[in-house]
Amino acid sequence: MTDIEKNKTEVIVVGGGPAGIACAVTVARAGHEVILIERGSFAGSKNVFGGAIYAQPTREIFPDFEKEAPVERLNVEHKFAILGEDDSTVISYRRKDTENPSYSVIRGKFDRWMAEQAKKEGVIIVEETVVRELLIKDEQVVGVKTELEDYYADIVVLADGVNSLLAKQIGFRKKIEPKDVALSVKEVYKLDKEKINERFNLSDDEGCIYEIFGGPMLGMLGLGFIYTNRESVSIGLGIGLDELCEHNLKPYEVLDKLKSHPTLAPLIKDGELLEYSAHLIPEGGYKKIPTLFGAGVMIAGDAAMLVNNLHWEGTNLAMISGKLAGETAVRALACGDFSENMLSRYQKELENSFVMKDLKTYRNLMDEAHSRNDSFMGYYLKEVNGFFKMFTTVDSIPKREKYRRFIFDFIKKRNIIELFKDALSAVKLLWSILIK
Repeated sequence: MTDIEKNKTEVIVVGGGPAGIACAVTVARAGHEVILIERGSFAGSKNVFGGAIYAQPTREIFPDFEKEAPVERLNVEHKFAILGEDDSTVISYRRKDTENPSYSVIRGKFDRWMAEQAKKEGVIIVEETVVRELLIKDEQVVGVKTELEDYYADIVVLADGVNSLLAKQIGFRKKIEPKDVALSVKEVYKLDKEKINERFNLSDDEGCIYEIFGGPMLGMLGLGFIYTNRESVSIGLGIGLDELCEHNLKPYEVLDKLKSHPTLAPLIKDGELLEYSAHLIPEGGYKKIPTLFGAGVMIAGDAAMLVNNLHWEGTNLAMISGKLAGETAVRALACGDFSENMLSRYQKELENSFVMKDLKTYRNLMDEAHSRNDSFMGYYLKEVNGFFKMFTTVDSIPKREKYRRFIFDFIKKRNIIELFKDALSAVKLLWSILIK
């Protein structure tokens, strides 16, 4: 028996995150052989995210996950906090959605659970193994080379994350530019369940999400977040890599300033630091999506730049893209056809799904955000807090005079030309979202 025959399988999936596991499970359930190769000591050990998964897409892969998986809390409140130097404006939406909710999870636990479910479906998981390069024969991907040995397959699915070197090897994507990724840093603090419930106004098993603007990120393309777990709180932020370089900032220093803000500090007071993590997040959007398929190969999840940064959606896009890649692989195996033309069905399925439709809707978002970030992520955020400071201050000055002064200062500080440019940028963005 040759090495090719000995190490030959039908599908190889590289990467044990949500995209990779969703793909592997889909292929295995159809009765085909699939090997998933994960570089970490276990699936999820290298994965980092803010803290929430969405029920509807997760049910498509694991219908009973809400009863079986290690979820933390059902999120019932979503807060949007605009931070000034020492003040803030917080808008809250609260609803206990039991139809299509989101849950906070700890990825190390949740991804390991998903991997266990994959094993039960027949997926062979090879851990602590790094794929060095793709094996190519007659311009078709036929397997992978690891530090130990070569593995061969009819189809290889790349779900190896934002830095996918394998996609670069075959020319499917160019070198990532700093403006196309954000560096996210996160800390997790241990807190008693009772303290979390009291500080966030929650009952047992209820969760709260904060999306945070401004503060130490004022004027930069950066957002902060807080997620509540059963007995811990995750707090972090993500800032464009180009912003960090331009302002010569270290992300953990920005996070320290965020944690010390008077609005947020009480939420994690006396918490015990459990972990610190950092992770690159694809931010390029629709215009930066690489080639997604070729002869014998498909790309899914973060490796395919499938992240909706406006809605903070990544895990759900990863799962659905992995599922669609798996379904395409199953059809190709049934036909014995692994050509580029056959696997192009994967992209067509993606384009017919919400994944590509949503990313296309926001295709101009990052361009407009980069061009006017000092306005939308700086000046206007400050003015929101300025307005509410004026509105809530009682100082015996007539209200009409205060309103007029606020409007005059608003225009004077920004000037008419810049306000016009901001308005034009907003109209262009709305036009591309709603009409074009």
